[in-house]
Amino acid sequence: MDDLRLRPAGETDLAALVRLRDEAARWMLDRGVTGQWRPGELGEDHFRRVAAHGEVWLAEDGDGRLAGAWELWWQDEDAWGPRPPVAGYVHRLMVDRHVAAPGTGRLLLSAAEDRVAAVGRSCVRLDCLAGNARLNAYYLKAGYRVVGRKEGKPQPGGAPKSFTLLEKEFGHR
Repeated sequence: MDDLRLRPAGETDLAALVRLRDEAARWMLDRGVTGQWRPGELGEDHFRRVAAHGEVWLAEDGDGRLAGAWELWWQDEDAWGPRPPVAGYVHRLMVDRHVAAPGTGRLLLSAAEDRVAAVGRSCVRLDCLAGNARLNAYYLKAGYRVVGRKEGKPQPGGAPKSFTLLEKEFGHR
């Protein structure tokens, strides 16, 4: 991560986040992943709301270009139900494949894990579309374990979907 600079997103980053998310959605669709994200599904208001209740992080390369981003929530009752405050919840981990080097996604995931540990929480949780075997395998390889399944999770602007619930516990970092 030596050549990436991480920082919280601000109001002036909202349009870039929407562009990054839409490009990631198009990339998935081009590869036959049809149930995950759709371009135009989330706008600036989405990222503004997340930043008001959680965190949105950006990764920029050495030239200041947006290489990736992720959301970090401190609760996620839609997927996980009410839980004690022991976890951080990673959402919308995304990279710009024209800017980011291979492996950047894993570096961003690790940075999210470090952030969760820094605030004293003991695990990271995320949910992944149940039918996306490739993405589920990605998280398993990154040290996550399947701890359940959520049927019918509400989706922004679309029908509810089923998700695999994954968790990674860690000790002191």
